[in-house]
Amino acid sequence: MILTDQGEIEAPQRTLIVVAHPDDIDFGMAGTVAALTGAGCHVSYCLTTSGEAGGDDLTHTSAELAEMRQAEQTAAARRVGVTELHWLGHPDGMVVADLGLRRDIARVIRISRPDVVLCQTSIPNWDHIYISHPDHLATATAALAAVYPDSRNPRAFPDLLDEGHEPHEVSEIWLTGAEPNRYIDITDTFEQKIAALREHHSQVAQFDGLADRVREWCSGTAEAGGLPEGRLAEAYRVVPAA
Repeated sequence: MILTDQGEIEAPQRTLIVVAHPDDIDFGMAGTVAALTGAGCHVSYCLTTSGEAGGDDLTHTSAELAEMRQAEQTAAARRVGVTELHWLGHPDGMVVADLGLRRDIARVIRISRPDVVLCQTSIPNWDHIYISHPDHLATATAALAAVYPDSRNPRAFPDLLDEGHEPHEVSEIWLTGAEPNRYIDITDTFEQKIAALREHHSQVAQFDGLADRVREWCSGTAEAGGLPEGRLAEAYRVVPAA
């Protein structure tokens, strides 16, 4: 069971999280991930890029930065109970929601066979430009198409059948950055979220007051969801997909 603004709900058995960059999960969803794995859910990650454009320090090559960020995300995933990561290798900063990306995500869905897919919103948020990174929007657009219709349709990308990946139907999509209708209480997993974020040394080393800032965000989210004072939360738009 996991705790929400609507009380305790049954955790899904399998969840796949699809995002654009290393650290996207940990800023937006890691408390939820820790709650899910703590409740016995198998969680896997799918990252469309390796984050090789995510730094101003030009002393590292793009290949070196990609290797560094993959290692950081792998370590961060372990902090919240995740060991299965899929790297798609699309170019950081240039992700396009084309048929190739849809196929790649559909393949991962058919491999991991989740009940629930978590992803970012495909709709720009003009109040928060960082949420609306074009890679986030493109990844979300492709992920939604991969959930429906691609991963469940045997006629979509027949080469996936040739590879042995049978169709799979996802039951729900949980979107971050969209108008929420579910708030996940992460009070008990907040420290795991912060531990995961701190594994991203290349990204948060200069982030002053990381824990305090993130706590403030999560506290505001909990308040918006009507959770009791002192609780912390992450928020989602839950969309039926079956």
